[in-house]
Amino acid sequence: MSDAEKRTFTDEEALSFHRHPTPGKIAIMATKPMVTQRDLSLAYSPGVAVPVLKIAEDPDLAYDYTSKGNLVAVISNGTAILGLGNLGALASKPVMEGKSVLFKRFADVDSIDIEVSATDPDEIITVVKNIGVTFGGINLEDIKSPECFRIETELQELLDIPVFHDDQHGTAIISAAGLINACHITGRKLDEVKVVLCGAGAAGIATLDLIKSMGVRHENCIAVDNTGVIYRGRTAGMNQWKSAHAVDTDARVLAEALVGADVFLGLSAKGVLTQDMILKMAPNPLIFAMANPDPEILPEEVHAVRPDAIVGTGRSDYPNQVNNVLGFPYIFRGALDVRARRVNMEMKIACANALAQLAREDVPDEVAAAYAGRKLKFGPEYIIPSPFDPRLISYIPPFVAQAAMDTGVARRPIEDMDAYRASLAQRLDPSAAFLQKVQGTVLKSPKKRIVFAEGEEPSVIRAAYAFQQAGLGEAVLVGRDELVLQNMKTAGLDPEEVKLEVVNARTFEHNPAFVEFLYARLARQGYLKRDVQRLINQDRNSFAASMVALGYADGMVTGVTRSYDQALEDVLRVIDPDPNGRIMGMSVVLAKGHTLFVADTSVTEMPDAEDLVEIACGAAEAVKALGYTPRVAFLSYSTFGNPMGQRSEKVIEAVSMLDEMGVDFEYEGEMSPELALEPERRVNYPFMRLTGPANVLIMPAIHSASISTQLVQSLGGATVIGPILLGLEHAVQIAPLSASVSKILHMATLAAYEQDLMEAQA
Repeated sequence: MSDAEKRTFTDEEALSFHRHPTPGKIAIMATKPMVTQRDLSLAYSPGVAVPVLKIAEDPDLAYDYTSKGNLVAVISNGTAILGLGNLGALASKPVMEGKSVLFKRFADVDSIDIEVSATDPDEIITVVKNIGVTFGGINLEDIKSPECFRIETELQELLDIPVFHDDQHGTAIISAAGLINACHITGRKLDEVKVVLCGAGAAGIATLDLIKSMGVRHENCIAVDNTGVIYRGRTAGMNQWKSAHAVDTDARVLAEALVGADVFLGLSAKGVLTQDMILKMAPNPLIFAMANPDPEILPEEVHAVRPDAIVGTGRSDYPNQVNNVLGFPYIFRGALDVRARRVNMEMKIACANALAQLAREDVPDEVAAAYAGRKLKFGPEYIIPSPFDPRLISYIPPFVAQAAMDTGVARRPIEDMDAYRASLAQRLDPSAAFLQKVQGTVLKSPKKRIVFAEGEEPSVIRAAYAFQQAGLGEAVLVGRDELVLQNMKTAGLDPEEVKLEVVNARTFEHNPAFVEFLYARLARQGYLKRDVQRLINQDRNSFAASMVALGYADGMVTGVTRSYDQALEDVLRVIDPDPNGRIMGMSVVLAKGHTLFVADTSVTEMPDAEDLVEIACGAAEAVKALGYTPRVAFLSYSTFGNPMGQRSEKVIEAVSMLDEMGVDFEYEGEMSPELALEPERRVNYPFMRLTGPANVLIMPAIHSASISTQLVQSLGGATVIGPILLGLEHAVQIAPLSASVSKILHMATLAAYEQDLMEAQA
């Protein structure tokens, strides 16, 4: 496939992307309201004088009263822009803006690009030194070698914040992570591998420095530049940084250096590595052809002559992309969170080891979605994590932060690392806090057996494995043994290692007892015994629900292969409603720092007043059980009778019924969403009983509930969990049709959580 075929955009599309709807890729967003005169007084004069005086007394308080602690400067002079060369400071601005976007997107780090129109290292050092007090860290970018070495070193000595040249260390860290895993796969040890580096520039020298610090022996590394091998005694084209990596060798050109080599690290130019050279390398060679934008050799050219090779490039259209976005956002995230004074070698090594470790874990569905459904698993074509792995934000920074603490460069050590990981997850995923709360309860409780009804599906198998691996409970898969085992392998799991229990309905030893139980329920509903036998043998929901009803499991998850209504109908044949509750769906909406509970979102199409009362009471109880204080708002298109309509009449009647019942939670209605959620808008309704924003929204009908929750999620305004099924005698959760692994896992966790609550209330 040609480069033109691989490219997914035209020049015109790239230009349009950067120009519309607003030129550039970054903007400034205020973090404080500017609505009233008081807001203005606090934000600027006279209120701003108070933190000014405090910072003058103690400069470290700038981290508490300003954005300094989460602000990084991305600085370049444009002398080495990507692989394009010296095009000037202004031409580098699109790249630096892009870097700022990546900081925000992947690690929630605020950054601003600064382009310096100077090529003299002393001028650059002076500029950055004088503005450095503004920032929590400095990211140097696209500054040519060897000037970049001096600039970074001197700035780090002058400034008491991290100074990090990503072109050097970012590439070094990611390639080191790949090297760790490639050695693991091929059975090599770092202190034994023979490495050849082609391209002794900033990234190349930094890579050698890092891998040597990790255990690769100096004498086993040969560096090659455009003059040839860097050997001890060479004088042409040398500098102090190259000299540090000179070795005693008879090799003088790349082809000679590669004879018997285990590893090729390419940071040079297109075409410098040939198939003939690769043939002379050691068995199972490790080839990282990272020249940008075109690698030293294409992976298909390597595999044509060396199918045993593991290949990585800097390109996104090939496996094992050495992508710096895997490093710098999370390094700075960890460094900023402990207010580190620098990024030292130990922090870089910690990052590399963490990336290598993460790549060996099961790859979430979110990653597959980013790669057009391509399933990825640890192996020769997946030795480096995907940049779209959502776990990176909570996985990598703690390693970096811990290394900073261990080496004494952290100003503010983290005391509770588990809480820190939780806070990291919440930065980019608003559902994380809610789900972690649920998971925490489940982990502390006795382990529950959760049956996964659709156990033949690869996504369900992976979710069950994740559920069990996380210690959330025991997972039971319902399905035909051969097909389950086959799909385990398809999902990248070893059946011998996963140790998941598989139950075949036809051969299950308690099959006859299940038939007798279900026949007793259905005999007077038109079912013959053979019909019931068929249901137990062939209908996975009927069988799984019977397991739960008869105590062979504590809860179940289904829904991946059938519609919600069909799955619920199947379950209700076997499991009764809770006599003290009501069957309903409750969705959790997480938006702009708010957690809202919406009901009924899945069961009762057109509830009457009594239905609405039961929905409100059931939702309030569920919300209490989750640790929240319910404030219930009955929503409608009308507000306290204006305008009046059929649906609003039902809501008014429901509120009146609650008035007579004397319930123990706040409620009010009927009202619009803005009145429910924004107390400041209630000035015209002094009689309202809600003491704050509503957090439980009772919808007038299922269509309004379903449409509203799906709409806010589709528009990107919120994250929606659920609907959570409530009101059955046993814990059952129904996942959305074709749900991802993570959603299935969430529903399984909620099933275990619900069973804990049932047992606590019994």
